[in-house]
Amino acid sequence: MTRKICSIYLGCQPYNVGLEYQRQAKNLVLQGIWDAVFLIIEHPPVITIGMHGGDTHLLVTDDWLKIHHVDLFHTNRGGDITCHNPGQLICYPIINLKKWNTDVHWYVQQIEESIIRTLKRLGITAGRKALYSGVWVGNKKIAAVGIGVKHWITYHGIALNVCNDLELFSHIIPCGITDFGVTNLRELHCHMSAETVVPLMQDGFISVFPHDTYSNFTYWGDLYGTKNFRKTEMAGTACL
Repeated sequence: MTRKICSIYLGCQPYNVGLEYQRQAKNLVLQGIWDAVFLIIEHPPVITIGMHGGDTHLLVTDDWLKIHHVDLFHTNRGGDITCHNPGQLICYPIINLKKWNTDVHWYVQQIEESIIRTLKRLGITAGRKALYSGVWVGNKKIAAVGIGVKHWITYHGIALNVCNDLELFSHIIPCGITDFGVTNLRELHCHMSAETVVPLMQDGFISVFPHDTYSNFTYWGDLYGTKNFRKTEMAGTACL
């Protein structure tokens, strides 16, 4: 059984555009063009609420969101409430788990491990915390997990805080957890831009999903195997 995987960094895109990229990537996986597509992206300020969450962990009003230009989405991923903003790298792995392991717990451990390996290369010791998902440095979460799986195709993913403004997290109860906080690479004295961390993140993901072929793309149309799709390129520059 051969396994073909690829990755692409899409820059900073609105949250709804990220959803559309996931939909298109899912179609590529369903067609068998790729067995896994790793979408790495940043978002402008947005708060998202998963299927296990609710507005009770949102600490601001609709008016506050509008004034501060923060979008709000209720999503079909697992988990509770979280936020995204520039300087945070989100990986949306769109994977046919039938090519690896049809075990959701195994899958979550793999994407957590990919971030743990990424951080290790930056000299940061990270790990898991009993009873909680995500990747932690001490008692602070540095990467949050929120996934979906349908017919063994994965969507949504994991978000790594690199150099984003953590103040946005103070307006929610992140993941519904009140006992612990959040952190990022900058707070840990690792001063790197999000774009600089992208190759390390890509390496982390491909290291935990054994494969036969791997491609790293710059242009969205190249995932289809043709240059003709470059006119639809939406990959902008990272917003740091």
